[in-house]
Amino acid sequence: MTAQHLELLVEEPSMEAFLRELLPRMLPAECTFKIHPFQGKPDLLDKLQNRLRAYAKWLPDNYRIFVIVDRDNDNCEQLKQKLENIASRTQLLTRSQARSRLWQLVNRIAIEELEAWYFGDWQAVCNAYPRVSKKIPNQARYRHPDAIRGGTWEAFERILKRHGYFKTGLRKVEAARDVGIHIDSNRSRSHSFVKFREAIIEATA
Repeated sequence: MTAQHLELLVEEPSMEAFLRELLPRMLPAECTFKIHPFQGKPDLLDKLQNRLRAYAKWLPDNYRIFVIVDRDNDNCEQLKQKLENIASRTQLLTRSQARSRLWQLVNRIAIEELEAWYFGDWQAVCNAYPRVSKKIPNQARYRHPDAIRGGTWEAFERILKRHGYFKTGLRKVEAARDVGIHIDSNRSRSHSFVKFREAIIEATA
């Protein structure tokens, strides 16, 4: 059954702000969504099992749950397995477990952080902040958005500061809105964003 509504659990307000700008342009007109931000990844992970148990008691067939966290410095496979195990204990069927059955929940990881998704569509960044160089993705250190070393948000902040933006420090929620407005979901070079997009399409197609 095609999803008519998405429930998205995210670790912080910046991802919420980003998705509020992006999702209306990705989803079919009849599909609604609600985003639930937490106070960081530890808060989300601590509360996730109880939240999912509550969903399991009433979740309609045409709802899907998305759990989205940053990888940060975690091992990606171990983090994904932790999320899968939490869902399994609540009896919700994840996309990874479903095979041909109708899944209820999908876990997605931004590698290493939301800002990698900005690097994945640098044209969106340039549209939001016109003084930023369009040639940034040509530099070796930024060529692969999910493999930027030394902290993705720190790299993003450095670039914007160098071009005259956020001189007192990156305001993450503001940047999420600014870039999210311009993101083209079909243009991204971030593998982790593409995985997120594929799950959205699969749920709502």
